[in-house]
Amino acid sequence: MSALHDRIEGVLLGTAAGDALGAPYEFQPPRGPELPVEMVGGGPWAPGEWTDDTAMAVAIAEVAATGADLRDAVAQDAIVTRWREWSLDAKDVGIQTRSVFRAAARGGEVTAASARTAAVTLHEQTGRTAGNGSLMRTAPIALAYLDDEDALVAAARAISELTHFDPDAADATVLWSCAIRHAVLTAELDVRIGLRHIDVARRDVWSERIAEAEASRPSDFANNGWVVAALQAAWSAIATTTTAPGTHRAEHLRCGLDAAVRAGNDTDTVAAIAGGLLGAAYGASAVPLEWRYLLHGWPGITGRGLVKLATTIHRKGRAVPEPTYPGSRVGTLAPHPYDPQVLLGGVGVLSQLPAEVDAVVSLCRVADSDVPAGRPHVEVRLIDRTDPDENPHLDFVLLDTVRAIEALRAQGRTVLVHCAEAYSRTPTVAALYGARLRGVSVNEALQDVLAVLPDANPNAAFREALRRLGEFDVSITA
Repeated sequence: MSALHDRIEGVLLGTAAGDALGAPYEFQPPRGPELPVEMVGGGPWAPGEWTDDTAMAVAIAEVAATGADLRDAVAQDAIVTRWREWSLDAKDVGIQTRSVFRAAARGGEVTAASARTAAVTLHEQTGRTAGNGSLMRTAPIALAYLDDEDALVAAARAISELTHFDPDAADATVLWSCAIRHAVLTAELDVRIGLRHIDVARRDVWSERIAEAEASRPSDFANNGWVVAALQAAWSAIATTTTAPGTHRAEHLRCGLDAAVRAGNDTDTVAAIAGGLLGAAYGASAVPLEWRYLLHGWPGITGRGLVKLATTIHRKGRAVPEPTYPGSRVGTLAPHPYDPQVLLGGVGVLSQLPAEVDAVVSLCRVADSDVPAGRPHVEVRLIDRTDPDENPHLDFVLLDTVRAIEALRAQGRTVLVHCAEAYSRTPTVAALYGARLRGVSVNEALQDVLAVLPDANPNAAFREALRRLGEFDVSITA
């Protein structure tokens, strides 16, 4: 079940990661391979800040997290109310969405009914209401109905039609929501899985559109403000990218989002759409930590908050219990034998952080009250168990974690690396970090780490992962 939970956590996190990665490049032409794609922020967006794509998805997720049925008028009223609240101070709102909100508010309070009426009227007046705004926000709907695909289809259509009346918009949200649900449940990427829910008269058209996406480059769909082209660009970015030889399959998430951003034009939206599906297939553990700890946005939450929100949706509104660690060694603390500015410890150190620590890498879940304030906090999904299902991307996560530590050290920071008791996870990561730092074997580095953590003992799965990574000479691998 751990791998399933990882994929549930990855849906909103992947959406936000794609959104924030694409934000600096919005409305630019396709980006060539010689140019970087980085989560650097730009314009009104800070590095790691998501845009309206994720903000509108969060509003849906918040209502779903109460356990409400999103098909109900009361739940839809709550969603529209949150959207309206957000839009009043938002840095960016889609043209079509803003037009609907403005018309829906003329009679006073905005409701689902007034929004839907405004969407219909706009469609009758213009015949052009097939923007990508309802597709970009659809990811949390899939999480709300993992156990009921027919209910998912009904909810996706209804919530799409709150602002986008065109049937292409509704069809696209159904296809993508079904694909996300399927990916969460099976780890498979299949955008055709929802075709049976599309009207038979339109099914062949959508099949042809999907096939076109698979035979094209993401940048071939330049008009990706249109929902059909946005879906095609996102699916093309996923379907035409693969991981490089010798890399982990989890790298597909990074490669797919990079390709989505390089499509150009509505980069944040295309990448957000792709990110929801990639996160569903590969999980939160596949979202690079260099992105993950930067993520933030409306309504004042971070990537950590998105993970909790996704889990609460899955739990049908039941709160996620805070982790507790009753063990006797939670306060263990020792400097890394090769780098005294990397401190190795247990979770208890968070309650009294040494003054010199200005970044924290948590290898276990921590309670909200233990999240360090005012300094970078990287939270890694690493489970201290040997079943492969517990850590589906173990090698990727270990190497990604070490790279995050290296990046923080390159900034001159003193880094606390901790798990629950500094027993298994911490020495494993410390050994890999030491091997890369000193250019020694992972076995030598592990023995030196265990000398400063004499009660530690990495589990068999972690030791085997170190052996595999050592064969690739990770001490010199960038």
